[in-house]
Amino acid sequence: MSEYDEAAVEEDVTAEDYTAEEETYTDEATTDYTAEEDLYAEDDTSVSTVTETFDVDGDGYQDETISSDGVTLIDSDGDGDAEAMAVDYDGDGISDELSVDADGDGIIESFASDTNDDGMLDTYESDTDGDGVTDQVSVDSNSDGYIDSVATDSNNDGYADVVATDYNADGLVDEISVDSDADGIADTVLSDTNEDGFLDTTYTEAVPEGDSFQSQTGQVI
Repeated sequence: MSEYDEAAVEEDVTAEDYTAEEETYTDEATTDYTAEEDLYAEDDTSVSTVTETFDVDGDGYQDETISSDGVTLIDSDGDGDAEAMAVDYDGDGISDELSVDADGDGIIESFASDTNDDGMLDTYESDTDGDGVTDQVSVDSNSDGYIDSVATDSNNDGYADVVATDYNADGLVDEISVDSDADGIADTVLSDTNEDGFLDTTYTEAVPEGDSFQSQTGQVI
């Protein structure tokens, strides 16, 4: 074999090695990049994009919040102390419970919860007299964002004795039922039978068919 032939063989081997290395590099790079891209995509879809805002004191301004591990502390007056706490149990970015200490005395006056897991707070338990016991429960039964039933324990016996209900979601009370003797049966029911915004009919144990009368202000109650 001549010197020229030996050089040709060496040149061919060099070219083959280069091609093999290049193909290996290309395959590895493509595979690794794709795997990282898939992992990134999976991580990206698992991150919640829901952002909650709170206005606990109802002043029209967003309250300051600090969140960690599903718990959000809410400072409604900007004094550095939390007046409310929201908890997200299922990690969907939407709070499932809200506790409020409006006067900052360390006692929760109101407790709101999402009882049907639709992402909206629908039940509000309140301590209106500050004795540490819930005496009023407000419910949004149809998840329209408005309270349609308020039950109150006015004599602190542990049972609701006054229930106000808005049946047609117009923001006006359609019925008030009163259980004055705590037997679990309404003794008096005031109703707005014609949906004009005025309670016009009274049902009592003495008058079960209902009766109506005119008040001094002209309102039929």
